[in-house]
Amino acid sequence: MIIKNIESKVRLATFLSAGSLIAAVLMVLAVSFFAYRQVVDARKSIYIIDAANVPMPARQTDVQMNREAEYRSHVGRFHSLFFSLTPDDKFIEHQMKQAMYLIDESGALQYNNLKEKGFFNSILSSSAVLTIRTDSIHIDMPQRYFRYYGTQKIDRRSSTIVRSLVTEGYLADLEIRSDNNPHAVLITGWKTLENKDLQNVQKNTF
Repeated sequence: MIIKNIESKVRLATFLSAGSLIAAVLMVLAVSFFAYRQVVDARKSIYIIDAANVPMPARQTDVQMNREAEYRSHVGRFHSLFFSLTPDDKFIEHQMKQAMYLIDESGALQYNNLKEKGFFNSILSSSAVLTIRTDSIHIDMPQRYFRYYGTQKIDRRSSTIVRSLVTEGYLADLEIRSDNNPHAVLITGWKTLENKDLQNVQKNTF
């Protein structure tokens, strides 16, 4: 009877010890996890000193949290640069130079094709003003694919032409942001799917 009582006490002590050890390990793991999360969150907190030397809290966010919006802005900016032109050769050259920072060789290929066809010379000779309005931009995040829908207006002395513009391409992330490419994105495989006249209004030449 005494032996059985001793065995029961030893078994109970073993269970209590094992339970205490497991509980302690789980507690240490939980504390370590939450401490790590706090350290990570703290590293995302930065302070900006204003002109009066007063620290102002700011928050650093994961770059991927707002990446889709940055993709849309990048695609919209490129099309605005490439398709918004005035009859000024220096302005056209500046627009094309800025646009080429945002795209791979597919953009240079289309630019050279338009140049060879005399498109830019026709803008100068007809005093045409080209503007583009973004209708919508579809982004497929898993594929990093985009499709751009816009409306282009070509205002000449003799007529005003409204055209639909649909293009597509892919988006590649760059490692470094710059003044010329603030979103660190490169458009690749860009091509025009549609560019047709919607309206052609002749102006009075009196």
